[in-house]
Amino acid sequence: MKIGDVARKVGLDVKTIRYYENIGLVDSPPRSENGYRDYSERGVRQLTFLRHARQFGFSINECRELLALWADPSRRSSELCSLVAEKVQDIDAHIDELIAMKKVLTELLIDCPNDDPDCDIITRWTTKSEL
Repeated sequence: MKIGDVARKVGLDVKTIRYYENIGLVDSPPRSENGYRDYSERGVRQLTFLRHARQFGFSINECRELLALWADPSRRSSELCSLVAEKVQDIDAHIDELIAMKKVLTELLIDCPNDDPDCDIITRWTTKSEL
């Protein structure tokens, strides 16, 4: 299967697939006589797995670990579950940060008179190092 067909099938951009190949994240497919990449079903599955991992916020290095487990037929599910559990903890921490940010911004909006040029948002952001 050619790269354009694979890109459409797995939902990735052609440039992204080439990038993943260039950095050694995914296997480079063999090339046909005319020089086109010829993806196997395994290559398509690998890219599909990678797309899902990236959608869930796994970094390139985390994806390397996940793909190594994906490719290892003797893998233990506990290894994969451990990586996913770490990601869940990261997401929870990020949610907490976003909630705290929303609280501060909401308080600033409440304090802002909406028609005064000396809005508290500008005042606080230019005079205090922390909110």
